[in-house]
Amino acid sequence: MGRRDARVDAYIEKSAEFARPILAHLREVVHAACPDVEEAIKWGMPFFLDKGMLCHMAAFKAHCAFGIWKGSDVVGDDRSDDAMGQLGRITQLSDLPSKKVLTGYIKEAMRRNDAGVPSPSRAKPKAPREVVGPHDLAAALRGNPAADATFSRFSPSHRREYVEWITEAKTPATRSRRLATALEWLAEGKPRNWKYMNC
Repeated sequence: MGRRDARVDAYIEKSAEFARPILAHLREVVHAACPDVEEAIKWGMPFFLDKGMLCHMAAFKAHCAFGIWKGSDVVGDDRSDDAMGQLGRITQLSDLPSKKVLTGYIKEAMRRNDAGVPSPSRAKPKAPREVVGPHDLAAALRGNPAADATFSRFSPSHRREYVEWITEAKTPATRSRRLATALEWLAEGKPRNWKYMNC
């Protein structure tokens, strides 16, 4: 048997007047589709759990949202981008799909949880973008083996900090000063923002 959470009652009661019937309807559809569902509050909004995250709902100032945890696999990728969840901005009951359609989404999410299907993986991170420094930095590094070794050893983000700092200089004099300072700090093994790091 499922479990209702009094905090969800309070969440619905505190929501804007337009949102209450929407949230109450969504809650009832979830419980009807999944009798064993358990309610919880996570990240400040009602969540429904059944062998893992199943779905959630939320109320905002001018709209509600409903999301299925593995939603892109269940609903598809053509979701609305104007609100959290897969159903877009919900401002009235008529904005919701039919009870039959919602039940189908919930049952498919349940099936995926039962089968242990993992959440859709996010896109694989791209390989770090190669950091290409300006010619004057490259020439200066060739003339300073200690600075060159440090720069080569740094992560792309640390190298990029130095490159951007030097290339964003507004005048040739500032660029020259920054280049000299960069070589000094690199020879000492320091990242660009070493002053702000807890060393």
